Amino acid sequence: MATFRDLLGSAKAEIVEITTDEAAQRIAAGHLVLDVREPDEYAEGALEGVIHIPRGHLEAQIENRIVDKTLPVVVYCAGGVRSAFAAKTLQELGYETVASMDGGFGRWKDEGRPWRQPASLSPEQQNRYKRHLLLPEVGVEGQQKLLDAKVLMLGAGGLGSPAALYLAAAGIGTIGIVDMDDVDASNLQRQILHNIDRVGDRKVDSAKKTLTLLNPDVNVVTYDTRLSAENIIDIISGYDIIVDGADNFPSRYVLNDASVKLGIPVVHGSIFRFEGMVSVFHPKEGPTYRDMVPEPPPAELAPSCAEAGVLGVLPGIIGSIQALETIKVILGLGDALIGRILSVDTTEMEFRTFNLRPDPSNPVTWENRDRIVVRDLDGLCAPWLDDH
Repeated sequence: MATFRDLLGSAKAEIVEITTDEAAQRIAAGHLVLDVREPDEYAEGALEGVIHIPRGHLEAQIENRIVDKTLPVVVYCAGGVRSAFAAKTLQELGYETVASMDGGFGRWKDEGRPWRQPASLSPEQQNRYKRHLLLPEVGVEGQQKLLDAKVLMLGAGGLGSPAALYLAAAGIGTIGIVDMDDVDASNLQRQILHNIDRVGDRKVDSAKKTLTLLNPDVNVVTYDTRLSAENIIDIISGYDIIVDGADNFPSRYVLNDASVKLGIPVVHGSIFRFEGMVSVFHPKEGPTYRDMVPEPPPAELAPSCAEAGVLGVLPGIIGSIQALETIKVILGLGDALIGRILSVDTTEMEFRTFNLRPDPSNPVTWENRDRIVVRDLDGLCAPWLDDH
């Protein structure tokens, strides 16, 4: 009967075993790194940019985590034993280029090579965000990015309600909310942050109650004020991204100019009757609101929802897409709607995407940021630049 040493010797005879020096060279060349230690070991330290799958879960999870079996992989554990068995398993599963690092993390660390303390979550957070953690594109590190993120909601109404709810549920660590209205009974057809018991309350207070009851991890900061040139820089400074649920053009232009000046991306959403649209205006990476709408239309051509009406579920769809785009930007996930406009026609249930390019005549750009002077437009559209 074979002993453990026999099995280990047999495994090592069938795999490629490399030194820490060789591992460092392969990692620098772009080889994937797989850590097969237990979660408690991993939490104490790991190599940069690793894929973590405990040895006991390897067969069940590896093909979802590393889909392309032609990619070269360096496997390590604490000392080189489990990684040898893991490398043999990977070869049996069809992975073409696999190597086990002799000496494991212990030797790597003792030699003074670079490592880091991985992000960690409390047991309660691990349970709350379990479905996120199962996604390789999110995982513990992605969830920690969400918990560290600061998102400002412009408005706690039709668009802000679903966006804020899903961002809070996702674990965005800080959510700021700017709104100066009271909850009205006519809001409840679409503004799902609020309820009948809160009619007459300030919207920011109602929103904070709802979000903190949904997720105690979230710090909700309220700004019970009208956003203006006087206060916008102070309010938006320090936020990573802004979700625009404004319902008027002056607010959109002052937000655009301030966000471009500070380099803060804006996830824009707008709705009208049965139609809506979403885009991501990232001053450092693509076009902004002034590239899409250089001048506001006449008032008679831009009625508000109060004048033209809106299907109650429509802001739920658009606001949810805004929340999704916000998370994508924070995580660097997929292809965000930077330089693109997503339009939604709910009567035909038609989704269409249009490309948006920078307007060469638009002077309000990240490159011109030092010259931008943020001023209230009062319905005017001329960009304000400091010519001195």
